[in-house]
Amino acid sequence: MQTLPLPEADAATKATIKDWLARFAACVREVDYASAYPFWHDAIVIFGTFQELVRSRQAWTDTQWDNVWPRTEDFAFDLANTEVLASPDGAMAVAVTPWTSTGFHEDGTSFPRPGRATIVLARQPDGRWVGVHSHMSLGKGVPQDSHGSRPVKAR
Repeated sequence: MQTLPLPEADAATKATIKDWLARFAACVREVDYASAYPFWHDAIVIFGTFQELVRSRQAWTDTQWDNVWPRTEDFAFDLANTEVLASPDGAMAVAVTPWTSTGFHEDGTSFPRPGRATIVLARQPDGRWVGVHSHMSLGKGVPQDSHGSRPVKAR
């Protein structure tokens, strides 16, 4: 049985999604929840390190963002190794992307904290992309706990 090729996004969609990832990563680095909220659907469904299944952006903020963003630094998606798939009608896209960050042991020493993410995005009637699902996980063997302490810039 022959399968169709992967539904790779066209160059414009790929560039738009990579820009979305870069702008969202800046919010994570700044621990700026308020600026990050518009990137995500209010009723998002996610999987994360601290919760198996979370429904709603507010629950995600409370259970995942609060446990990660202030405790890590230097978050960035590896855009050079990001793949973007898209539905033929351009209504949905999926970013498959590695990411990097810095974590901190209890004694304050830093360690590399890489991982990977799958983010499903839906195009809104106004043309902007909104995340409707995220599954982020740490790389194999990376400590789950990080003990950094940065303030939240804006809720």
